[in-house]
Amino acid sequence: MDTRELILDAAAGVIRHRGMAKTTTREIAREAGYSEAALYKHFSSKAELLVAVLQERSPAMAQLTRATDRDDEDLTTGLTAIAKAAIAFYTDSFPMLASIFSEPSILAAHTASLNHIGAGPHRVNESVVDYLRRHETLGLVPANADLDGAAGLLVGACFQHAFLGHMNWPDRRSDRAAATAFATLVAASLR
Repeated sequence: MDTRELILDAAAGVIRHRGMAKTTTREIAREAGYSEAALYKHFSSKAELLVAVLQERSPAMAQLTRATDRDDEDLTTGLTAIAKAAIAFYTDSFPMLASIFSEPSILAAHTASLNHIGAGPHRVNESVVDYLRRHETLGLVPANADLDGAAGLLVGACFQHAFLGHMNWPDRRSDRAAATAFATLVAASLR
């Protein structure tokens, strides 16, 4: 494994354990067995490193990408897969992302880093809109459907469900049941 990969693995572990706000580049470098200088040869900032961890060390992110790249013959089946993946992604990411909001300078650096590479939280909604648009061309979604609204409904519900899970909210549906319910609702709204 090369230096960059070892640094990503170490960063993922430290960030998940301590949170982004409390994690230092010195601690990540030490955990990886390298100097901070080695870390900065591969990443220009701590925010850039976090983005790389989310993109490259999050199995849930890969699952979400695969789900939105599908072309299903049944819209509810496809939306259910997307909802399950989105719930998993948000559930996995909340511990890391929540600490970003505790420090304005980290949030600003993180946002700048996302903008620099063309990434951001809006990309999840955009990928769901792309999925729906492909299904519109297959005749599974009406041509006049509000794709942005449907994507926002699905992604927002998944985000809130994951948030409530971290809050240990009582009477919360299982992830599987919630994903099915959200997908069914969104598919019905598009007909």
